[in-house]
Amino acid sequence: MATVIFARLKGFAAAVACSVIPLVAAADTHGIAMYGKPALPPDFVSLPYANPDAPKGGRIVFGESGGFDSLNPFIVNGIAPAGVSAHTIETLLGRSYDEPFTLYGLLAESVVTDDARSFVEFTLRPEARFSDGSPVTVEDVIWSFETLGTQGHPRFAAAYGKVSKVEKVGERGVRFTFNTEDRELPLLLGLRPVLKKAQWEGKDFTVSSLEPIIGSGPYVVAEVEAGRFITYRKNPDWWGADLAFNRGQHNLDEIRYDYFGDAGVVFEAFKAGEITSWRETNPVKWDQQYDFPAVTSGDVVKSVIPHARPSGIEGFVFNTRRPLFQDWRVREALITAFNFELINKTLNGGIPPRIQSYFSNSPLGMTPGAPAEGRVAELLEPFKAELLPGALEGYSLPVGDGSEANRGAIRKATALLEEAGWTVQDGVLKNAAGEPFAFEIVLVNGATDIINAATIYVEGLKRLGIEATLTTIDSAQYKERTTNYDFDMTHYIRSLSLSPGNEQTLYWGSGGVTEPGTRNWMGMNSPAAEAMIATMVAARNPDEFIAAVQALDRILTSGRYVIPIWYSDVSRLAHRKELKFPERLPLYGDWPGFQPEVWWYEE
Repeated sequence: MATVIFARLKGFAAAVACSVIPLVAAADTHGIAMYGKPALPPDFVSLPYANPDAPKGGRIVFGESGGFDSLNPFIVNGIAPAGVSAHTIETLLGRSYDEPFTLYGLLAESVVTDDARSFVEFTLRPEARFSDGSPVTVEDVIWSFETLGTQGHPRFAAAYGKVSKVEKVGERGVRFTFNTEDRELPLLLGLRPVLKKAQWEGKDFTVSSLEPIIGSGPYVVAEVEAGRFITYRKNPDWWGADLAFNRGQHNLDEIRYDYFGDAGVVFEAFKAGEITSWRETNPVKWDQQYDFPAVTSGDVVKSVIPHARPSGIEGFVFNTRRPLFQDWRVREALITAFNFELINKTLNGGIPPRIQSYFSNSPLGMTPGAPAEGRVAELLEPFKAELLPGALEGYSLPVGDGSEANRGAIRKATALLEEAGWTVQDGVLKNAAGEPFAFEIVLVNGATDIINAATIYVEGLKRLGIEATLTTIDSAQYKERTTNYDFDMTHYIRSLSLSPGNEQTLYWGSGGVTEPGTRNWMGMNSPAAEAMIATMVAARNPDEFIAAVQALDRILTSGRYVIPIWYSDVSRLAHRKELKFPERLPLYGDWPGFQPEVWWYEE
């Protein structure tokens, strides 16, 4: 399976890197692609990685660490449980995880745009229904998009701000006209959640609540106890069961998420049979701790799922709103002092590779250490004065010797800190004003591997005279503090796809420096990064798109905003033997849309 997936990745890279495919002109169509045409014809039977003959029924039980206090995942306030949007809410178009830039009709039976992507028009399916039996209307779509764009989570605001006019077209059509050149906008609006307008009359959408949202998805909230569990049950009257897009998907009758205080407790619950699927992130544990009776008897199966998506970024993020971390030399020193080789060996047996850049492991990533060339260099050149060392010349992460002392790295880090005005005085690193170098690492309770990595790091920083304090808090406090950027350093993870676009503004845009609730936890303010994002979404051909993403990758990586840790090029899923998945895997592997969507239960 891995060979097949990576062969398809090479095919994607070749198509994107070498082709200049014209966009589809205005015409009703069953789907829409960023470049060229959808791969599947109008009469497709099912998505290629779904089993259209999968049996129906059964259940799956997941375990989560932490808690939740709201059933609205579309606002800043509150913490929503897993699965609300994925299982109960539908969008106008649905995503194929076998094509990086293609969507197919879901609530909408057709989508039309023009070559300039100056508008998009969706026509609703007449049979589309909410779970209470009421029809999904154009008024619901317009209200949902406006409410999400003005009162919802900040991730919805940017795209809606590029809409100049919304019109109802006939009985079932809705047309959005844009005020900005952004070729991704038709796809973004196609993926916006559609909610029932009448449910929210007289209610404040921004207030968190445990009232289930009325959606049109395959499941409804059946049982819920805040912070403890939520159960989704298949709607027997689900309107979309016979759509080709859904064939072979949403096969299980019940999906349940149980919440525990610690990831270690979740694993014990899995061993005891209380939950039926577990995603293992530690390769050493996978090799050494899966000898409990359910595995040896064959009742639990270990499945390895390869993928071809970018590594994304995970590690410890610097909050550059703090004066302590505003000097890039300080950040480079702390990255250098992070003894990745020792930490990875101690926690993971040295198995998983290190993240080299935000889009590494894909055709969209920069080449570590290599200078920018061609169109990438041209895109970066106007911003040369503001770019940090390495963006143009080439940047690679520091490499330690793997020993506990890590002397070479400590010497380099000391020299960088001295350049930035920090020297050791009486064993304590201080600046010219005599202020000690001290900061707090805030982590959520139960994040065992990350806490262990941070603990080793804190000890290593003592060699530099730095006092780093590790603080662990519950998930509610963590959500509050990260929403308001109330931390010095914390764990940071951003999963990135083969189709990056407007969401990158939410991740790295300057609005996040002061606006709470964005994903710009590092507080970066880079006109160069924003220019690359604008180039990406306006690109008319794949060459320009790839160049812009590679240039953005250089800006982010050389910005030294995150101390990268490891990533896995496979997912490790342990599950009850009755839970099955198709042999044909999607390009993205174990990603949203895979488990439990295309899984089934079979005795």
